[in-house]
Amino acid sequence: MNSLGYVRSLIAAMAAVVSFGTPAQAISDTVVLAATPPKQLSEFGFFEDLQKQMPAPGVVPFRLATPLFSDGAEKFRFVYLPKGQAAKYDPVEAFDFPVGTALIKTFAFPADYRKAAEKLRLIETRVLLHHADGWQAWAYLWNDQQTDATLKIAGAKVAISTIGRNGMPLSFEYSVPNKNQCKACHAFNGKITPLGPKARNLNTDYAYAGGSENQIAHWAAASLLSGAPDLAEIPAAADWRDVTAPLDKRARTWLDVNCAHCHRAEGPASNTGLFLTYGEDVPVRYGVLKRPAAAGRGSGDREFDIVPGEPDRSILTYRVESTVPGVMMPELGRHIADAEAVKLLAEWIASLR
Repeated sequence: MNSLGYVRSLIAAMAAVVSFGTPAQAISDTVVLAATPPKQLSEFGFFEDLQKQMPAPGVVPFRLATPLFSDGAEKFRFVYLPKGQAAKYDPVEAFDFPVGTALIKTFAFPADYRKAAEKLRLIETRVLLHHADGWQAWAYLWNDQQTDATLKIAGAKVAISTIGRNGMPLSFEYSVPNKNQCKACHAFNGKITPLGPKARNLNTDYAYAGGSENQIAHWAAASLLSGAPDLAEIPAAADWRDVTAPLDKRARTWLDVNCAHCHRAEGPASNTGLFLTYGEDVPVRYGVLKRPAAAGRGSGDREFDIVPGEPDRSILTYRVESTVPGVMMPELGRHIADAEAVKLLAEWIASLR
C-alpha cells in the first residue's frame, strides 16, 4: 500500500471509532478556546499520530466533493466538536458550528505529481477555531523532521521542488498565509467564516472503516449534525473531474469552490459585480457578457468576463490560466495554473450560447 493509501486507511479506521463515542484521549478544549493559540500543533491533541495524520478519538475526517485547488496539494480535513455539541444544518452556507469547534486542514505535496499518493511532504496545517466572539484562523508550518508544526502568524515561504504531471521538474515558492490573508479569503459580511463544510460539498460518500457512507448521514447518526433533512432533499455539488456529470454543473461547482468565497455579494470582491456562487442564476451576474468593473492588465484587453462560445475572448479563462501576480485568479493560494480546470472552463464557455 502506498503512503497516502496507508494514511487514509488509518484515518478511515479511526473514523469508525471517533464518530460513535469510544473513550477518547484528552483533546484540550481549554487550548482550543484560549485567547492565544499554542505554539505547536501537537498541543491541541487533535492527532494520535501527527506525521501519519491519524486523528484522535473525537476528531472526524471528511472530504469535499470538489476541493479548492492549491497548487495540486493533497489535503487532509478534520472536524472536532465539543462533547455533546452538534453543528446545525444549513442548506446553502457553511453549517452553524458550536463554540469550541475546530476545523483542521493539512496541506501536503508529493515528490512527483504523477504519483500523488507517494512520498508526501507535510507543509502546513490550518486551524479554524470557533470562539464566543467569532472564528480565529491560524497556520502551522511543519518542521523538516515532519514531527510537529509551529505557529506562523506572519506566514512563511516554502520552496517546493517536485516533478510535474508532464514529467518535467517543477519548482515554486509556496506561501503559508499570514493572519490577514486568512481573513481575506474567509470573509463573509466582514467576519471570518468556514468555507468548505457546506451541505452541497459534504453530500458525498467517505470511505469509513465500516464501509463507504454519505458524510451528512454519518454526521447525523453520530450526533455531530442536527436538523438535516432527508438526503434526497439536500443539494449535491459535482466532482468537477467526473466527466459523466453535466458540464455546466462541473464548471459552476469549480467556480463556486475556487472563486465564490470572494466573488459574492457578501464577499470581499462584491464591488466587482461578478458573483460566482453555484446558485447564481442571472447570467450577467456570473459573467456572461459582463464588462469588468475595472479595465487594465487583469482583463488581458478582453471586453467581457465571459463571451459565450468564445473562451479565448473571455477574461475568466485569461485570469484562471495566468500565473502573473495581479492578473491571476484566485489571487491567493496558488502559484501554478490548474491546467485541467482551465480546460474545463474553456469547454464550458465554448458550450454557452
